[in-house]
Amino acid sequence: MSKKLYVGNLPFSVTEDQLQEMFSEFGTVESVNLITDRETGRSRGFAFVEMADGYDEAIEALHQKDMDGRNLKVNEARPREDRPARGKRW
Repeated sequence: MSKKLYVGNLPFSVTEDQLQEMFSEFGTVESVNLITDRETGRSRGFAFVEMADGYDEAIEALHQKDMDGRNLKVNEARPREDRPARGKRW
């Protein structure tokens, strides 16, 4: 069974290809979703990586790892909580 991992505190210069390469050292990467700002297209500093296997090893090895002066946060992604829509005030 695959798991989706949250990867936070990423440098804004990171690419999906770099994340794919980094996580593939630990197992099979099924998808990488680098979250970007809708308006500017710039990275928002976090991503989701879905792995078929090796996810525990990836978390162990990459959590708090330094990447361009930033300590990565890597853990199992939690389900998204329902939130009120932004910008709508009644």
